[in-house]
Amino acid sequence: MKEGGTEAPIRHPIDWRNPDFTDTGKLDAELRRVFDICHGCRRCFNLCDSFPRLFDLIDGSETGELDSVDSKDFAPVVDACTLCDMCFMTKCPYVPPHEFNLDFPHLMLRYRVAEKKSHGIGFFDRQIAKTDRNGRLAGKVSGLANWGSKRGNGLTRPLLEGIAGIHRDVELPRFHRKTFAGRSKSAPPRVASDAPASARKAVLYATCFANYNSPGIGVAAQGVLAKNGVETEVVYPECCGMPQFEQGDLESVANRARRIAREMAPWIGKGYDIVALIPSCSLMLKFEWPLILPDDPDVKRLSRATKDITEYIVDIARAEGLADGLSPLPGGVAVHLACHARAQNMGPKAAELLRLLPDTDVSVIERCSGHGGSWGIKRENFEVAIKVGKPVAKKAREAGKAYLASECPLAAKHIVQGVEKLGQEPVPGGRAYHPVELMARAYGISEIGSESGAE
Repeated sequence: MKEGGTEAPIRHPIDWRNPDFTDTGKLDAELRRVFDICHGCRRCFNLCDSFPRLFDLIDGSETGELDSVDSKDFAPVVDACTLCDMCFMTKCPYVPPHEFNLDFPHLMLRYRVAEKKSHGIGFFDRQIAKTDRNGRLAGKVSGLANWGSKRGNGLTRPLLEGIAGIHRDVELPRFHRKTFAGRSKSAPPRVASDAPASARKAVLYATCFANYNSPGIGVAAQGVLAKNGVETEVVYPECCGMPQFEQGDLESVANRARRIAREMAPWIGKGYDIVALIPSCSLMLKFEWPLILPDDPDVKRLSRATKDITEYIVDIARAEGLADGLSPLPGGVAVHLACHARAQNMGPKAAELLRLLPDTDVSVIERCSGHGGSWGIKRENFEVAIKVGKPVAKKAREAGKAYLASECPLAAKHIVQGVEKLGQEPVPGGRAYHPVELMARAYGISEIGSESGAE
């Protein structure tokens, strides 16, 4: 045995159908095995709140070791894990193929699968995770929905906090009356047939967030690709299941994976690349789905065909070269690399994309924002999420750039709030952008508008 490993980390299929996976005794034994290794290592102490909670739990026990910690006290450690994968990807020296075989995020996922089997998922947690239903309904009354969810609404936000447990101060996504899928059909961009990448064609997997909450990301992506000659089709069967994945509802995730992979299969057969607009979703399609359904041929094929939007544009730049017409962004950009983009092990594609812009200074922020998807909006987690993301907020403010960007729209909102909490000058423009929105601006394709949901 050697201390740590130098081999590339690998992940094993998630054996969620095996009865041993949710067996209480076997799960507890594995938790104790892994927690004891973490206790003796502590490299991950500053990544998220899971590890400080674990180490405080052990240090405050009768013996100062794991043997005197009650298993019922493990729940807060599990709850604080946002499944960002940063411990697995960047810190842990004991991930497979090391013989310790330590995969902390997937162990936390296993605990949640067992909890769902034993106790189910709370009513409001289940409702929050129904992103397609919520997007469709709220979009029909976007003005009212956005008024009700607006931060500072003293009538509705305390009520929402009391009933659904959503912290009254968290900035929530806005809804749009017209989805990205709808916009793409009513006003598709003209494809430049003489552009360098004109031999390419791609399906844009809209994702629930880009479709309902931030269609500007999709419009920008489609515009940039059209400028570079890429024929695109927008296809959105349903959400990738990341919210259900976070809750341990792997049956729901598996069903979604099968349906979406089947719908994408004919497009792949016709030579289309699959491009996801949000890194959490590309992570699901590329990596998590094949671990949940390792024997499904459609899922395997979709995994191989999928790229994140920043990854795809950088690939065009390297393989064919980008179309002319990019202008500088005066004042530069500070770009946050989202955890779920980093977990894809594809390199800092958001930074690489922005460095393609001429004479544009780019500074990189490479640390977790602290948001953690639906975890960070909860009453009991929001202040912790702000604390975890404070180093990112400080770097964003200190960078002094004209633009702030993140591949993850939820992280983007959270960082803006983090800067506000520092009591310093707000982020220029009051918002952060997806990198592809800034590339669209550099091309002069469209001005970056507001996030109003009333459009």
